[in-house]
Amino acid sequence: MRKTRITGAFAGVAIAAIALTGCNSGSPTSPGAASGDSGDSNEALWEVASDVSLEGSPTFDAIESRGKVVVGVKEDQPGLGFLDATTGERSGFDVDIARWIAASLGYDEDKIEFKAIASANREQAIVNGDVDYYVGTYSITDSRKQQIDFAGPYFITGQGLLVAADSDIASEDDLNENTRVCSATGSTPIQNIKANYPEVPTEEFDLYSACVDALINGTVDAVTTDQAILIGYAAQYPDEIKVVGEPFSEEKYGVGLRKGDDAFRAHINELLTDGGDVWQGIFDKNLGQSGITVEQPAVDAY
Repeated sequence: MRKTRITGAFAGVAIAAIALTGCNSGSPTSPGAASGDSGDSNEALWEVASDVSLEGSPTFDAIESRGKVVVGVKEDQPGLGFLDATTGERSGFDVDIARWIAASLGYDEDKIEFKAIASANREQAIVNGDVDYYVGTYSITDSRKQQIDFAGPYFITGQGLLVAADSDIASEDDLNENTRVCSATGSTPIQNIKANYPEVPTEEFDLYSACVDALINGTVDAVTTDQAILIGYAAQYPDEIKVVGEPFSEEKYGVGLRKGDDAFRAHINELLTDGGDVWQGIFDKNLGQSGITVEQPAVDAY
């Protein structure tokens, strides 16, 4: 199993932005294709399992009963979780992780229903049974573990800042009472800003893309979330916005699922543990052009 490590703590952000420049075009709410070719066949990455049995999993029982998998995702994050409004095609690292999990349960693309769930509503959607699992830049935290369980982590990143290209903000040290910072409602990054920089005014929207719109329009001074997300946005408008500084947190992305469904969590953890080559293929397809050097993190089978 690969050890948890991100080379240089995303020190290659500038390189990543350059590498992505020109690969995409559009706007934060309607960007171009993600860095990976979403037209690539997933058949080369994984196979759909057959005769799957997962005894003791109420989640799997619900999936079998309805005959399809319902997955919570993001759809406004290029390279991670993105929905092309024109073609209706979904792409991204998180989306492919979700597809891989569904395939391991015996369900191909035509048996997956994707639901876009905002950050603030993720726990409730899982608790209510609106989704079977959630894969969408979902940071594992102790407070969230009180309501749901996590499989993984399957990716590690860190909180960063996105600012205007001509901004004087160079890192989180430059945030003050005159710098309005935007992030998604209920997200870990906005909670970190409020807790550690209480003097900094904040703005919250359901979608990160709305924050990016506000940054480009000049109504906020910075957008904060995980650098893996920010790099994708910076690539859309390289002349107008940029990623600055080094990560100032560690965020472990996990697969959110029903609390107490140990059989389902163990199944996903085993898939991640044994599927290093598939994981690498998914990363290369979606984020390989980013310039980021990443190793798959070890699973935390708590």
